[in-house]
Amino acid sequence: MAKSSERPQTEARRDTEDRVNRFIKSALAILSETGRTDFTVLEVAERSKTSLRSFYQHFSSKDELLLTLIDRIMSESTQRWREETDGLDGQIALQKLIERITAPASSSKQDSINRGLTFYNDHLAESLPSDYARVLSPLHILIQDILKRGIAEGAFRHQLEVETCSALIMQSVLGAMRLRSLGVELNGRPIDGNDIYEFCVGGVLVTDLHR
Repeated sequence: MAKSSERPQTEARRDTEDRVNRFIKSALAILSETGRTDFTVLEVAERSKTSLRSFYQHFSSKDELLLTLIDRIMSESTQRWREETDGLDGQIALQKLIERITAPASSSKQDSINRGLTFYNDHLAESLPSDYARVLSPLHILIQDILKRGIAEGAFRHQLEVETCSALIMQSVLGAMRLRSLGVELNGRPIDGNDIYEFCVGGVLVTDLHR
């Protein structure tokens, strides 16, 4: 009897996951084509071949949809970055992490997605700060772990406030990504991952002043 009653619940969960995935894929498709986040909920519903009623059964707004999308991307990416940096010295791990985050998009579609979401992050930080902080939490924790590793190795300063410094590095990296093209206008060349790493690591390295 228990198995019989569980079957409808399992099917309902699968149906919910399928619809959520369809909405997310539709939003991604629109982003990849336009690089913009000013599309409407109606556009997402039409692209996913569902109704507005169905959309609002799963999301309260477009913000919530995009937050879910960013949450998925950030979670999967951070897990991959953690695997790539595990076992590395703290300083090398920090450099590799920043290189991975700031790596150029592998295609024009991915570049459009990155561009749209990068600029939408500011809006989410203002409109849904608690939820947005939760989405960024895995990356914040990863940077903390790398800093703690570097401190234990003697490469990073023992006096660091790890949580605060991790937040500053994270925001510096995410914010500086939009300087890839703006840097050309400001200083004659793009600002790349190595520039961002050199800036960030300068604030945590042990120097003669901190010995």
